[in-house]
Amino acid sequence: MPDDGKRRWKGPSASNKKSSGRRMSERKITAHNAESESSKRWIERQLSDPYVKKAKDAGYRARAAFKLLEIDEKTGLLRRGQRVADLGCAPGGWLQVCLERGAAEVAGIDLLPVEPLAGAHIVEGDINEPVDVSRMLEGLSGPVDLVLSDMAANTTGHKQTDHLRTVALAEMALAFALDHLAPGGHFCSKVFQGGATEDMLATLKERFSSVKHIKPPASRTASPEIFVVAKGFRR
Repeated sequence: MPDDGKRRWKGPSASNKKSSGRRMSERKITAHNAESESSKRWIERQLSDPYVKKAKDAGYRARAAFKLLEIDEKTGLLRRGQRVADLGCAPGGWLQVCLERGAAEVAGIDLLPVEPLAGAHIVEGDINEPVDVSRMLEGLSGPVDLVLSDMAANTTGHKQTDHLRTVALAEMALAFALDHLAPGGHFCSKVFQGGATEDMLATLKERFSSVKHIKPPASRTASPEIFVVAKGFRR
Protein backbone atom coordinates (compact mmCIF):
# COMPACT_ATOMS: atom_id res chain seq x y z
CA MET A 1 0.00 0.00 0.00
CA PRO A 2 1.28 3.54 -0.64
CA ASP A 3 2.69 5.27 2.42
CA ASP A 4 2.15 8.91 1.60
CA GLY A 5 -1.05 9.44 -0.35
CA LYS A 6 0.72 9.83 -3.68
CA ARG A 7 -0.37 7.82 -6.70
CA ARG A 8 2.28 5.39 -7.83
CA TRP A 9 4.08 5.17 -11.15
CA LYS A 10 5.24 1.79 -12.34
CA GLY A 11 8.84 1.39 -13.47
CA PRO A 12 9.80 1.45 -17.16
CA SER A 13 9.68 -2.33 -17.45
CA ALA A 14 6.44 -2.74 -15.51
CA SER A 15 2.95 -2.96 -16.94
CA ASN A 16 1.03 0.28 -17.32
CA LYS A 17 -2.07 -1.30 -15.82
CA LYS A 18 -3.68 1.30 -13.57
CA SER A 19 -4.16 0.67 -9.88
CA SER A 20 -6.92 2.23 -7.85
CA GLY A 21 -4.69 4.34 -5.58
CA ARG A 22 -6.12 5.97 -2.47
CA ARG A 23 -7.30 9.46 -1.64
CA MET A 24 -7.94 10.57 1.90
CA SER A 25 -11.31 12.02 0.97
CA GLU A 26 -12.60 9.09 -1.08
CA ARG A 27 -14.06 7.10 1.77
CA LYS A 28 -13.99 6.67 5.50
CA ILE A 29 -10.96 4.68 6.61
CA THR A 30 -11.81 1.75 8.86
CA ALA A 31 -9.33 -0.93 9.84
CA HIS A 32 -12.19 -3.32 10.52
CA ASN A 33 -13.00 -3.55 6.80
CA ALA A 34 -9.41 -4.04 5.61
CA GLU A 35 -8.94 -7.13 3.47
CA SER A 36 -5.37 -7.98 4.48
CA GLU A 37 -2.88 -7.45 7.26
CA SER A 38 -0.88 -5.05 5.08
CA SER A 39 -4.05 -3.06 4.42
CA LYS A 40 -4.79 -2.91 8.13
CA ARG A 41 -1.27 -1.69 8.89
CA TRP A 42 -1.54 1.02 6.23
CA ILE A 43 -4.93 2.17 7.54
CA GLU A 44 -3.73 2.21 11.14
CA ARG A 45 -0.67 4.23 10.09
CA GLN A 46 -2.89 6.73 8.26
CA LEU A 47 -5.21 7.10 11.24
CA SER A 48 -2.29 7.87 13.57
CA ASP A 49 -0.36 10.09 11.15
CA PRO A 50 -0.53 13.79 12.10
CA TYR A 51 0.38 14.82 8.54
CA VAL A 52 -2.76 13.13 7.22
CA LYS A 53 -4.89 15.32 9.49
CA LYS A 54 -2.83 18.41 8.66
CA ALA A 55 -3.29 17.77 4.94
CA LYS A 56 -7.04 17.34 5.34
CA ASP A 57 -7.33 20.49 7.45
CA ALA A 58 -5.24 22.51 4.97
CA GLY A 59 -7.18 21.24 1.95
CA TYR A 60 -4.26 19.38 0.37
CA ARG A 61 -4.99 16.29 -1.67
CA ALA A 62 -2.20 14.29 0.00
CA ARG A 63 0.13 14.44 2.99
CA ALA A 64 2.98 14.51 0.45
CA ALA A 65 2.30 18.25 0.02
CA PHE A 66 4.15 18.80 3.28
CA LYS A 67 7.25 17.09 1.90
CA LEU A 68 7.54 19.75 -0.79
CA LEU A 69 6.80 22.54 1.68
CA GLU A 70 9.55 21.27 3.99
CA ILE A 71 12.00 20.81 1.12
CA ASP A 72 11.28 24.39 0.05
CA GLU A 73 11.91 25.66 3.59
CA LYS A 74 15.40 24.17 3.51
CA THR A 75 16.34 24.98 -0.09
CA GLY A 76 14.27 27.88 -1.41
CA LEU A 77 13.27 25.69 -4.33
CA LEU A 78 9.98 27.43 -5.15
CA ARG A 79 9.83 30.95 -6.58
CA ARG A 80 7.07 33.21 -7.78
CA GLY A 81 6.64 33.25 -11.55
CA GLN A 82 8.12 29.80 -12.17
CA ARG A 83 7.06 27.42 -14.90
CA VAL A 84 6.81 24.04 -13.20
CA ALA A 85 6.61 20.47 -14.55
CA ASP A 86 5.46 17.86 -12.02
CA LEU A 87 6.19 14.28 -13.09
CA GLY A 88 3.94 11.67 -11.47
CA CYS A 89 1.70 14.43 -10.17
CA ALA A 90 -1.30 12.47 -8.85
CA PRO A 91 -3.26 13.16 -6.76
CA GLY A 92 -2.08 16.79 -7.09
CA GLY A 93 -0.70 17.84 -3.71
CA TRP A 94 2.56 19.16 -5.15
CA LEU A 95 0.65 21.03 -7.86
CA GLN A 96 -1.35 22.74 -5.12
CA VAL A 97 1.79 23.81 -3.27
CA CYS A 98 3.40 25.23 -6.41
CA LEU A 99 0.32 27.29 -7.20
CA GLU A 100 0.10 28.55 -3.61
CA ARG A 101 3.75 29.61 -3.76
CA GLY A 102 3.11 31.73 -6.82
CA ALA A 103 4.10 29.59 -9.80
CA ALA A 104 3.06 31.30 -13.02
CA GLU A 105 2.37 28.07 -14.91
CA VAL A 106 2.08 24.51 -13.63
CA ALA A 107 1.86 21.35 -15.74
CA GLY A 108 1.65 17.78 -14.49
CA ILE A 109 1.55 14.28 -15.91
CA ASP A 110 0.63 10.92 -14.43
CA LEU A 111 -0.40 7.49 -15.65
CA LEU A 112 -3.53 7.78 -13.52
CA PRO A 113 -6.28 10.36 -13.92
CA VAL A 114 -6.03 13.42 -11.69
CA GLU A 115 -8.98 15.55 -10.68
CA PRO A 116 -8.83 18.97 -12.37
CA LEU A 117 -7.13 21.72 -10.40
CA ALA A 118 -7.67 25.39 -11.20
CA GLY A 119 -4.49 26.89 -12.62
CA ALA A 120 -2.83 23.57 -13.47
CA HIS A 121 -2.55 21.85 -16.85
CA ILE A 122 -2.79 18.12 -16.14
CA VAL A 123 -2.27 15.29 -18.60
CA GLU A 124 -3.03 11.61 -18.13
CA GLY A 125 -0.07 10.02 -19.88
CA ASP A 126 3.35 8.42 -19.79
CA ILE A 127 6.58 10.39 -19.39
CA ASN A 128 8.19 7.82 -21.71
CA GLU A 129 5.85 8.79 -24.56
CA PRO A 130 6.94 11.90 -26.52
CA VAL A 131 3.34 12.64 -27.54
CA ASP A 132 2.23 12.68 -23.91
CA VAL A 133 5.19 14.84 -22.92
CA SER A 134 4.32 17.29 -25.70
CA ARG A 135 0.73 17.43 -24.45
CA MET A 136 1.96 18.28 -20.97
CA LEU A 137 4.37 20.95 -22.20
CA GLU A 138 1.51 22.63 -24.05
CA GLY A 139 0.54 23.94 -20.61
CA LEU A 140 3.78 25.95 -20.36
CA SER A 141 4.60 28.99 -22.47
CA GLY A 142 8.37 28.48 -22.36
CA PRO A 143 11.24 26.41 -20.93
CA VAL A 144 10.70 24.77 -17.56
CA ASP A 145 12.10 26.56 -14.49
CA LEU A 146 11.51 23.68 -12.06
CA VAL A 147 11.16 19.94 -12.60
CA LEU A 148 9.61 17.98 -9.73
CA SER A 149 9.31 14.21 -9.41
CA ASP A 150 7.75 12.31 -6.54
CA MET A 151 7.38 9.26 -8.78
CA ALA A 152 7.58 5.91 -7.01
CA ALA A 153 7.36 2.37 -8.34
CA ASN A 154 4.90 -0.15 -6.96
CA THR A 155 6.86 -1.94 -4.26
CA THR A 156 7.50 -5.67 -4.45
CA GLY A 157 8.97 -6.21 -0.99
CA HIS A 158 12.26 -7.20 -2.60
CA LYS A 159 14.68 -4.39 -1.66
CA GLN A 160 17.01 -4.75 -4.62
CA THR A 161 14.15 -4.79 -7.13
CA ASP A 162 12.45 -1.82 -5.48
CA HIS A 163 15.77 0.06 -5.45
CA LEU A 164 16.34 -0.53 -9.17
CA ARG A 165 12.81 0.61 -10.03
CA THR A 166 13.17 3.81 -8.00
CA VAL A 167 16.58 4.50 -9.55
CA ALA A 168 15.08 4.10 -13.03
CA LEU A 169 12.33 6.61 -12.27
CA ALA A 170 14.79 9.15 -10.83
CA GLU A 171 17.01 8.81 -13.90
CA MET A 172 13.96 9.22 -16.13
CA ALA A 173 13.08 12.45 -14.31
CA LEU A 174 16.65 13.73 -14.66
CA ALA A 175 16.67 12.96 -18.40
CA PHE A 176 13.50 15.03 -18.76
CA ALA A 177 15.08 17.88 -16.76
CA LEU A 178 18.24 17.89 -18.90
CA ASP A 179 16.09 18.17 -22.03
CA HIS A 180 13.63 20.81 -20.84
CA LEU A 181 15.05 22.95 -18.03
CA ALA A 182 15.84 26.59 -18.65
CA PRO A 183 19.34 27.79 -17.69
CA GLY A 184 19.40 28.43 -13.94
CA GLY A 185 16.46 26.07 -13.40
CA HIS A 186 16.03 23.64 -10.52
CA PHE A 187 15.36 19.91 -10.15
CA CYS A 188 13.93 17.86 -7.26
CA SER A 189 13.37 14.12 -7.36
CA LYS A 190 12.64 11.26 -5.02
CA VAL A 191 15.55 8.83 -4.82
CA PHE A 192 16.18 5.72 -2.78
CA GLN A 193 17.94 5.45 0.58
CA GLY A 194 21.61 6.23 0.03
CA GLY A 195 20.79 8.99 -2.42
CA ALA A 196 21.34 9.36 -6.14
CA THR A 197 23.46 6.72 -7.83
CA GLU A 198 27.10 7.51 -8.52
CA ASP A 199 26.45 8.14 -12.22
CA MET A 200 23.38 10.28 -11.56
CA LEU A 201 25.20 12.28 -8.90
CA ALA A 202 28.11 12.91 -11.26
CA THR A 203 25.71 14.24 -13.90
CA LEU A 204 23.94 16.44 -11.37
CA LYS A 205 27.21 17.94 -10.12
CA GLU A 206 28.35 18.58 -13.68
CA ARG A 207 25.12 20.24 -14.84
CA PHE A 208 23.95 22.09 -11.69
CA SER A 209 25.69 24.59 -9.44
CA SER A 210 24.54 22.93 -6.19
CA VAL A 211 23.33 19.46 -5.27
CA LYS A 212 22.09 18.18 -1.91
CA HIS A 213 20.06 15.33 -0.43
CA ILE A 214 17.17 15.97 1.95
CA LYS A 215 14.82 13.78 3.97
CA PRO A 216 11.96 16.08 4.97
CA PRO A 217 10.25 15.45 8.33
CA ALA A 218 7.01 14.55 6.49
CA SER A 219 8.80 11.56 4.96
CA ARG A 220 8.17 8.73 7.37
CA THR A 221 11.20 7.54 9.31
CA ALA A 222 10.66 3.96 8.15
CA SER A 223 10.45 5.00 4.50
CA PRO A 224 13.64 4.54 2.44
CA GLU A 225 12.91 7.62 0.35
CA ILE A 226 14.98 10.76 0.34
CA PHE A 227 15.05 13.61 -2.19
CA VAL A 228 17.82 15.08 -4.27
CA VAL A 229 17.64 18.82 -4.93
CA ALA A 230 19.79 20.37 -7.66
CA LYS A 231 19.79 24.11 -8.33
CA GLY A 232 21.29 26.32 -11.01
CA PHE A 233 21.06 24.27 -14.21
CA ARG A 234 23.88 24.75 -16.71
CA ARG A 235 23.39 23.95 -20.39
